[in-house]
Amino acid sequence: MIETAGTGNQPISRAMKHRAPNHGQRQPQRSPALRLHGSIARQLGIRIVSGKYRPGRVLDGEISAAGKLAVSRTAYREAVRILAAKGLVDARPKVGTRVNPRSMWQLLDPDVLDWAFAAQPDLALLDSLFELRKIVESSAAGLAAQRRSTTHLRDMRAALEGMATHTLATEAGRQADLDFHTVLLQATGNPFIVSMANGVRAAIRTTTIYKQRKRPLRRNPLPDHLRVFEAIAARESTRAQAAMAELIQLARIDTPASTPARRQKRR
Repeated sequence: MIETAGTGNQPISRAMKHRAPNHGQRQPQRSPALRLHGSIARQLGIRIVSGKYRPGRVLDGEISAAGKLAVSRTAYREAVRILAAKGLVDARPKVGTRVNPRSMWQLLDPDVLDWAFAAQPDLALLDSLFELRKIVESSAAGLAAQRRSTTHLRDMRAALEGMATHTLATEAGRQADLDFHTVLLQATGNPFIVSMANGVRAAIRTTTIYKQRKRPLRRNPLPDHLRVFEAIAARESTRAQAAMAELIQLARIDTPASTPARRQKRR
């Protein structure tokens, strides 16, 4: 059982009774056609974000591409629409499908992040992602310390208990981690910050899975989260901000990085 120091609250484990259940819910089944569209989009997306298909490149035409991939033209067309919706390509009649510059990509889209980390992300991209988290989440922690409610504290305690029980090596533990960060953003009461929750969740989830691909985590990140929680519970804004900045810095250290990706020749 985890006790929170200096918060004057009940042990974290008791808060689990108040947590809305996330398990056992029936998930909608994706149709085979939808899975095919997503599979094609993933193949193309990985090639784009990895640099194999560089900005400005015109992809194969619909007929040619569908033939190479052994799929219907409709399936390929739908996959291109997925990529276009995420800003990776610009598809125009009589012009073709052209890869957009990275400045147009929706980099915090869960799929785009997944594709970026399916290949080896370069050092600059990885540092930029954690830099964004530090800017957003550190400030959010400071605001949360000023504006949090007892409900926010209850939900954050429940998330910490889930992390302690399951660890980040499991899906349940990773979900608890996401819940903690989501509630923290909600506690700011700022609708624009709250609207960034999906992007922050995607960044956390992707990097957490990525850094465990080859070996388990060497360090338990739960104490870092507890320090953030205790500062928020104590309404100490400056301490909460500093604790979150340290949490993100340590998370970056825990994440392996590659050297910058090699430039690919245009085809």
